[in-house]
Amino acid sequence: MEMTITETQPTRALLVEADTGDYDAEASLAELFELAESAGAQPVASITQKLRHIDPATCVGTGKLEEIKDYCEREDIDLIIFDLELSPVQIRNIEAATDVRVIDRTMLILDIFALRARSREGKIQVELAQLKYMMPRLTGKGIEMSRLGGGIGTRGPGESKLETDRRHIKRKMETLKEQLRDVEEHRRQLRSRRSKDNVITVAIVGYTNAGKSTLMNTLTDAGVLSEDKLFATLDPTSRALKLPCGVSVMLIDTVGLVRRLPHHLVEAFKSTLEEAAQADIILNVCDASSEESRLHLEVTRDLLASLSSLDKPIIPVLNKCDLFDQAPFGKGSCRRTVTEGLYRSTERNVRDTDHQYGYSGAVHISAKYGTGIDELLTAIEENLPKKLKRVKLLLPFDKAGIAAKLRQTAVLHSEAYTAEGVEIEVTLDEIQYARLREYVTER
Repeated sequence: MEMTITETQPTRALLVEADTGDYDAEASLAELFELAESAGAQPVASITQKLRHIDPATCVGTGKLEEIKDYCEREDIDLIIFDLELSPVQIRNIEAATDVRVIDRTMLILDIFALRARSREGKIQVELAQLKYMMPRLTGKGIEMSRLGGGIGTRGPGESKLETDRRHIKRKMETLKEQLRDVEEHRRQLRSRRSKDNVITVAIVGYTNAGKSTLMNTLTDAGVLSEDKLFATLDPTSRALKLPCGVSVMLIDTVGLVRRLPHHLVEAFKSTLEEAAQADIILNVCDASSEESRLHLEVTRDLLASLSSLDKPIIPVLNKCDLFDQAPFGKGSCRRTVTEGLYRSTERNVRDTDHQYGYSGAVHISAKYGTGIDELLTAIEENLPKKLKRVKLLLPFDKAGIAAKLRQTAVLHSEAYTAEGVEIEVTLDEIQYARLREYVTER
């Protein structure tokens, strides 16, 4: 049974950054603030310490730990969140020193996923990821393992599961893996059916809170939850989209990404991420107003590379252009005001990634106001996996079966009966065109 925690007051959280120089600590800390807020916490402040090496016992140094303890007592802190993955020993020692509950970045992200999961598949994936993470932490059983209803960082499988013996946990994990294999098989069958039916798929991928769900809603009226929160959408959604050329594609909205996404989640959500990896076209959506738009594009690119899908057409989509002047503007244009320099910087960054990773060129849009959508649809059409031709056919009456099949498998624009036969205007792929070339009357 999934445990739901109701908190009358926001959890007051202190964020701790151990900066070893391995990544951009300042940017990662800013992201941790957003993650904490998405989990329902109230980030009160942050403390950073530059370190050559992480202390195996307490992560930070003794003096910094004392500073953290004093701040927690003075400001009535309920939760300490570290921006890295802690060992069970580190969690136990930090909690003993501060008398405040401690979680790490991975626990925080897992908690948000547990909070957002709605589908059966999503819940299975989250629970499996949490159990994998908690399994080696069952031996210590510090206070982080003994607080029923502990709040942020404890949602999902529930305390009762985590306090059972290892054998029970392993059995539970095997059961979840079996259920997940069934779901993966169902997904494979769906993909196989789409391939057999020549359904073209377009996946929306990108950094969390980049506006992917808003774009999905703008293009298809899908009604997907769209909030200004990290991981507002967890479960993938598929909707049909008819392009201006008349071709219908399947648009797939996927889970958002963050830097240093826990490997437990990447493994658990592999079947979901494969929906993007195996799509015919990939839309790599990022927030164009972010100074880190280039990094966000690269985070997505790295995941796509790990899934061996860089050979697919990848269209960088710079979303949220409306934030450059904080007002809606005319469709098909992107007005540049005092922030033109930042905008150009973003374009330059994307051109750099275009060159480095083989991207075909960026499209600038505002999914919120519909700006640039026409250009995006054109870019999708230009990257369709099959060359399409719009032609007129004259089919003899004894070939009526061909007309009936075209009504089911092709994009039919017009149909009329003449003395010579059935005159059809239709969009055909290369294979269809080659088979029906003798009946073409006009291209």
